[in-house]
Amino acid sequence: MQEAVNQSLSIIDNVSIQQVQATMQKITQFQKVIQSTLHQNHDYGIVPGTDKPTLLKPGAEKILMMMGLRSEFEIVDSTRDFEKGFFQYQVRCKLYRGDMLITEGLGSCNTKERKYIKQDPYTLDNTVLKMAKKRALIDATLLVASLSDIFTQDLEDMDLEGQQVSNQKRYYTDQDSTISKAQARRMFALAKGDQSIVRAALDTFGYKSSTDVEKVKYDQVCEAIERAVKSKAEAEKEKAEAEAKEESKPEEQLEVAGDTPLPWEEVDEQ
Repeated sequence: MQEAVNQSLSIIDNVSIQQVQATMQKITQFQKVIQSTLHQNHDYGIVPGTDKPTLLKPGAEKILMMMGLRSEFEIVDSTRDFEKGFFQYQVRCKLYRGDMLITEGLGSCNTKERKYIKQDPYTLDNTVLKMAKKRALIDATLLVASLSDIFTQDLEDMDLEGQQVSNQKRYYTDQDSTISKAQARRMFALAKGDQSIVRAALDTFGYKSSTDVEKVKYDQVCEAIERAVKSKAEAEKEKAEAEAKEESKPEEQLEVAGDTPLPWEEVDEQ
């Protein structure tokens, strides 16, 4: 143990403090360039309630171009089960400057992820491969550019000038995440408490429960609920009008009967 400590100290002793300070300054300057160059909702996205912005594929590719790096991909592991309909890939992304390997990143994806679970798995083989490659690319980019304290692979939070984003400027770029509890409660409020309407809307979009609704489909589900509520109200109105007409018919019949003389009344007149 003491030997390891001594080795660590000897390594530090051989490091130039001035060089370290200069390197750290360059890293800080590079991070500022990235923040001012990348564009929100294209190069990176912002997910409400998260600590950092999410670096997206276009942003990662720009960073690698600025650094003069090229990428190569290698499938580390894969499963292509056409019998059970399960596909998964684990991909390694290698970043090179010329022929020199600089760093590596790993990414994986499979058809049992939430975003794919409701889709036909037999059409997703190439999709999950591309997603695994993208994740590996972003992982390698964050590592080589020392951007992990600015971006995350899944989330993000700064505006075009690199300043912290307020709640009013947050955008839903995580297209595959599900709605909040408050949004689920709003669906039931729109349905005026009628669970059958909500259930029918969820069935239409293939969701088992309100917590499964994706953010990108939320507005469509709400619109379907509002249409159903309107249709129900119109149907109830038509039914009430029809019942009112039915109730008025016996009275009309009684009035007609009152004008018709009874047999004994006719005899008396004679």
